[in-house]
Amino acid sequence: MEMNKKGQVALMFDNIAQSYDRLNQVLSLGIDRYWRWRAIRYLKDVQPQTILDVATGTADLAIATAKQLQPTLIVGVDISEKMLDYGRIKVKNAALDKIITLKTGDAENLSFSSNTFDAITVSFGVRNFENLDKGIAELYRVVRSGGRLVVLEFSKPQTPGIKQLYNFYFTHILPRIGRLVSKDTSAYTYLPQSVQAFPQGAEFVQILTKNGFKTAKCIRLTFGICSIYIADK
Repeated sequence: MEMNKKGQVALMFDNIAQSYDRLNQVLSLGIDRYWRWRAIRYLKDVQPQTILDVATGTADLAIATAKQLQPTLIVGVDISEKMLDYGRIKVKNAALDKIITLKTGDAENLSFSSNTFDAITVSFGVRNFENLDKGIAELYRVVRSGGRLVVLEFSKPQTPGIKQLYNFYFTHILPRIGRLVSKDTSAYTYLPQSVQAFPQGAEFVQILTKNGFKTAKCIRLTFGICSIYIADK
């Protein structure tokens, strides 16, 4: 029987969990750290004390958020248990295990009560939602009134020259490096395909608005390679 997207994504990330952090740093030339720092800055003015980090992976964003904002609680959820295992080690090594809790969870069927969190973050995970509208509606449900959603996601640059270089790197170079380091034949072919298919910019802002969020906007980073989406409830 053919596996659905959710199952395929979980299996894929289980397979690359061991090399995921190293690959991210190599493939983004370390810029991913700057992107996360920028995203977290957009939470400062709401001063969240309880934060849900969806598609937390190995907890990079959760750890960076805990250090920058010093909230009382961050709950990270992900469908890949092996990614979470590596995340738990990193959280413990950072002495943040009293603030950050990681658990298996599905963004489209969250186990939390409505209006639970002051803020929600998603870092490079919304394009993996099987049902994007359902996932966004769930994020809207569990964030409190006045709370904020910050999404960090890859996007497609439109600047001539940069666009062509980016497309060549993403479709030809990145999958080859990914296969060499992770030994996974599909994961880094899936990445450019998922970015191409994701509704970016104004289209994703419209999806956020349709599902209840207000003042939604998009901020492009690094020639449009990455985008931050901010929306309030």
